[in-house]
Amino acid sequence: MEKPKQHIFVCSSSRINGQQQGVCMKKDSIQILANFMEEIEDRELEDEVMLSNTGCFANCEEGPIVLVYPEGIWYGKVTPGDVEEIMDSHIENGEVVERLKI
Repeated sequence: MEKPKQHIFVCSSSRINGQQQGVCMKKDSIQILANFMEEIEDRELEDEVMLSNTGCFANCEEGPIVLVYPEGIWYGKVTPGDVEEIMDSHIENGEVVERLKI
């Protein structure tokens, strides 16, 4: 893959030792990742959008956290059901989802 146009990071509460624990993992971050993967594939954006899971962003009270670059937009309290809206509004139309922005 060449440099993607956008990069989506999802906190999956993974620790340095590889174990997943914490707020984001307990609040469906793995399903959020899966939903983003599915949406990216369904929209055929694999060459434009990269998806990565991350360790803790140290903002647990706002978790699950999704971060979109290059814009540097942080979304908080994201649910699996919010993924389609983030993809529609932000990724495809360049409009920040204000209700989730932190």
